[in-house]
Amino acid sequence: MGAVRILVKEAILRCGHDGKVENVPSQEWVRVAESPVLVDNDPQGQDISMCPNVGLNIKPCNKTLPVLKGYSTFIKIGGKAICLDTVEGFTDGTPPGAVKYTVRRPGQEFVEAGS
Repeated sequence: MGAVRILVKEAILRCGHDGKVENVPSQEWVRVAESPVLVDNDPQGQDISMCPNVGLNIKPCNKTLPVLKGYSTFIKIGGKAICLDTVEGFTDGTPPGAVKYTVRRPGQEFVEAGS
């Protein structure tokens, strides 16, 4: 696998229905192009807005669940692994355990990580 980019606050993460995930960085001191780098647990428990998956007995994606993959095994900030553009996990939308959130854009094009 080639180099992947590091995620920053301006990254674009979307649910499988194209709802927008809010990024809330837990650290502010390490930045790329003035934007805080996202670290372990930042993508989890975030609000998802504008999920169009709405209907009778259908729950739209409102929150992100734990990250399944996409943390660096090498680079850490304050003891927490940084997030890479391979981050993905499930949402709380219906059907349960079927809808994932993924990275559309890392939010910066300057810094890459090997893993």
